[in-house]
Amino acid sequence: MKANSFWKTGHTPTLFASFLYFDLSFMVWVLLGPLAVQIARDLGLSPAQKGLMVATPLLTGALLRIVMGILVDHLKPKRAGAIGQVIVLAALAWAWLGQLQNYASILTLGMLLGVAGASFAVALPLASRWYPPQHQGTALGIAGAGNSGTAFAALFAPSLALAFGWQNVFGLCIIPLGIVFVVYMMLAKDAPSSPAPKALIEYLHVLKDKDAWWFMFFYSVTFGGFSGLASSLTIYFNTQYGLSPVTAGYFTAACVFAGSMVRPMGGIIADRIGGIRTLSLMYVIAALFLFIASQGLRSHVLALIVFVVAMLALGTGNGAVFQLVPQRFRKEIGVMTGLVGMAGGIGGFYLASSLGYSKQITGSYQFGLTIFATLAVAALVGLSAVKERWRTTWGSAAMTTAKI
Repeated sequence: MKANSFWKTGHTPTLFASFLYFDLSFMVWVLLGPLAVQIARDLGLSPAQKGLMVATPLLTGALLRIVMGILVDHLKPKRAGAIGQVIVLAALAWAWLGQLQNYASILTLGMLLGVAGASFAVALPLASRWYPPQHQGTALGIAGAGNSGTAFAALFAPSLALAFGWQNVFGLCIIPLGIVFVVYMMLAKDAPSSPAPKALIEYLHVLKDKDAWWFMFFYSVTFGGFSGLASSLTIYFNTQYGLSPVTAGYFTAACVFAGSMVRPMGGIIADRIGGIRTLSLMYVIAALFLFIASQGLRSHVLALIVFVVAMLALGTGNGAVFQLVPQRFRKEIGVMTGLVGMAGGIGGFYLASSLGYSKQITGSYQFGLTIFATLAVAALVGLSAVKERWRTTWGSAAMTTAKI
């Protein structure tokens, strides 16, 4: 296979539009995390309330991915994505012009921002349907690198909040999202080979397949760890080490950039050596460094290094999971993207909220991080249990040209 064969297949403008839409959507999806220190100070929130505030968009985004997955199959990806973007723009306008003066209004905004997190269920099928099996890891890795939007939120939101006030940050976000919406409508194109829409009841049938549950669990650890940390690390660095909101945002951005930018690499590596092998190694690294982080390192610089390595592993694992999913569920990729993405969001909700409750109840973040490190070990054990069956059934050379 020639090195440049990937760019001779598929539809590059759609791949770019998918990435851009995903990127900016994820930026606003986790926006409450980088703003949490300022919001909590003004509203007098407890550690548990801060944790739930940043976790709410993750949960609603997770649940709405099922809805978006259905819309993708019935309306096609481009139209579903356009609807989602209009809703998010309206939510940002309400947040900017409304009165966000209590905890309930912030949670309401968090639920609305969940629509942005549901972009996952649109951007990946939009790109995936244009590419053959041997290029799925690379295509979905590039589209999925839109995770980097979470880094932009951490990098810029605290500084903008300091300069203009945190509520005005929501209005400023309308500008780049509006530009991306126009670009998306101009460049994105639905693949000609989209599967026929299914009756709603058929979407439940996929849950009868145990492989669907395995993929949901695996992604709840990789993406759940990534998104949960992306939403929580600004609070963590501010509380644990006394860093200012802006500096804590910079530290968070470094961690998130690491995790998001290696997602395409995860897909590429999985295409070359197999998704199972790639994912297994990433679980080992993630579990080890999350456990190290749980010990409460004395130095904020050392903590930064540990979290960067953990995020590198989780981001690579995200790409590896979605090298495998289209091989197993190519005809059901719309609904499976929604289901697997939902599980990832729920994992992120669990991690972000548990860190807040861990801090409030025990006075440290150790318990929350330790439990999630244990989940990574459990995922490794589960993957080891199914890998032989996968490689001799749907992942065999007779069934696919991709490496499993």
